[in-house]
Amino acid sequence: MTPLHHLRAGIIGTGFIAPVHIEALRRLGVQVTAVCGSEKSAKAAASLWGIPRVFGGYDHQALHRSPDVDVVHITSPNKAHVEQSLDALSQGRHVICEKPLGMTSAETARVVEAVKKGGRKGPVFAVNYVCRFFPAVLQMRAMVARGDLGRIIHVQGRFFQDWLLHDTDYNWRLLASEGGKLRAVGDIGTHWMDAVSFVLGAKATRVFAHIETFHKTRLRPRNEVRTFSKTAAAAVKLQPYKVDTEDFGSVLLKFGKAKHGYCDGVHANALISQVAAGSKCSLGLSIHGTLGSVQWDLQQPNEILLGRRDQPNQILQRGTPGFLEDVANFTDYPGGHPEGFSDAHKMHYRAVYEHIASGKKTPALFATAEDGHHEVRLCEAILHSSRARTWVKV
Repeated sequence: MTPLHHLRAGIIGTGFIAPVHIEALRRLGVQVTAVCGSEKSAKAAASLWGIPRVFGGYDHQALHRSPDVDVVHITSPNKAHVEQSLDALSQGRHVICEKPLGMTSAETARVVEAVKKGGRKGPVFAVNYVCRFFPAVLQMRAMVARGDLGRIIHVQGRFFQDWLLHDTDYNWRLLASEGGKLRAVGDIGTHWMDAVSFVLGAKATRVFAHIETFHKTRLRPRNEVRTFSKTAAAAVKLQPYKVDTEDFGSVLLKFGKAKHGYCDGVHANALISQVAAGSKCSLGLSIHGTLGSVQWDLQQPNEILLGRRDQPNQILQRGTPGFLEDVANFTDYPGGHPEGFSDAHKMHYRAVYEHIASGKKTPALFATAEDGHHEVRLCEAILHSSRARTWVKV
């Protein structure tokens, strides 16, 4: 296998998530050789991180053609994902693209086709559904597939945030033209849905949904602001605008058949909100089976609550028996040394880069272009369901 440090990465975008990619890659020993963004932001990022090549003016095509880039990390706004993915693939570059993969399934289908066209020897393509690589999610997946929980009956969960609670909170994701027609569900809800699909080993086939916009009108600054930044409303001039994306939603999902036979036709429900006061990044899921249940929250990533009817409940802690053997390749530190958000990114990129370095011989546990396409189709079905007030096939 080619050592990971022989692979070179280029980063498109300089917003909130770009430094997360860069830092994780540095921890893996991967060279980050190029960054692309506006002239000002790209130069600032290159200076801060010691990145040798700068592609200003959002010139992603020049980055894709660079002989110093093997893997392209796309961290730009959603509307640019498909174009940049297709161009990177056309240049033979491997790609890790932020989610969602695109704005519409018609667009994302083009990415799926481009990846298929590359064949067995073509570029590796991954979508950054990073929740798959929390050790707890991998552990729950192993328990479900092994039958530890028995036949799965139902799944419940949520993804709550409060960073868009006030009508003066603003980010480009609020605009359908920039991020897509679904915002809360598309931005964070798909993380939950992909994680559940990964754990069950099955995909959602039908949905029934209700989404709602609480702030019909919001106030925005005249200039763009960084994701999760604290913009003082009194310090900038604000202007009103009509909101065309949802603040929260409720989604019922029916899953199809899983390969291992423990998850046929599982029912799930998820609550998604970006206006839930006090919740910063609370992705929680509970999986209930005939022999037991597991519960997990991203804000307490190193613990799983194992529930039994006729035996004492247990708290499984990462790095200890029962939460160790199944995830040994996806956790680096001993029990009691917490691993979280940045570590999950590191494990994700390690899995992708090892897949590249091995010539695609390692397991592809990461979300593929087809997975990303399915999540966009799922979002479209959710939007249709909310408007029609009925179950919709994905």
